[in-house]
Amino acid sequence: MDFFARLAWAVGARRSLICLNLDPDPERLPDRVDIAGFNIRLIEATADLVAAYKLNFAFYEARGLAGLAALERTRQAVPRDIPVIADAKRADIANSARFYAEAVFKTWGFDAITVSPYLGRDSLEPFIEYVDRGVYVLARTTNPGARDFQDLPVGPEGRPLYQAVALRVREWNRHGNLGLVVGATYPRELRALRELVPDLPFLVPGIGAQGGDLEAAVRFGGTGRPGGLLIAVGRQATYASRGPDFAEACRQVLSRILGQVRQLEAV
Repeated sequence: MDFFARLAWAVGARRSLICLNLDPDPERLPDRVDIAGFNIRLIEATADLVAAYKLNFAFYEARGLAGLAALERTRQAVPRDIPVIADAKRADIANSARFYAEAVFKTWGFDAITVSPYLGRDSLEPFIEYVDRGVYVLARTTNPGARDFQDLPVGPEGRPLYQAVALRVREWNRHGNLGLVVGATYPRELRALRELVPDLPFLVPGIGAQGGDLEAAVRFGGTGRPGGLLIAVGRQATYASRGPDFAEACRQVLSRILGQVRQLEAV
């Protein structure tokens, strides 16, 4: 079963569009809890509420070999029926990208990855060729500096770059395994992208600590099919408490957000 089919199953089975970010900052962990232990507790507390988990490699690579060991333990702790996304934002010339793809998909066993389109199609091909894995391409990122380049007009129609990226990704989606990263912090752009590429799946970060628009994400982000929208939730849930109840506190926040999402879906 390919990635988006697995994701659609998880979305339907749990009635959830939520992806929980497992991005452990050692300075914010509860006392006497290590990275892997923190993540595993969160997984145990939330596995029935989420359609996917997402791990940002930076939080693990920064800790060296111990961090990579925690990455491996975390990946192995996720139930097999829940897809796991490597938030690695990889991009390089094709010869190097081939090894990035092998590392994420074969060595680490992730189900999907985030990638940057700046180097063009040949830099993404090594990822796309893993037809059973998902590839989310950065289109409209959540950060304030996104406007520096992503709003620049390009091509004969003068479209903003983020829209040009979306149209190219649609052209390249011959295996049906491509999606876009579209930040909830830019709701008008999110809506415009959905109108432009109605069938491409969206991974939507930026809810919570970054101030993203949850209502816009739910109303305008979906394709009408399970797996077409995945909403990433991070710090507001994972750091809901620094006490021994941190996992239950995360679950409570996630349950509240999931309830909001279901209400918005019903409107």
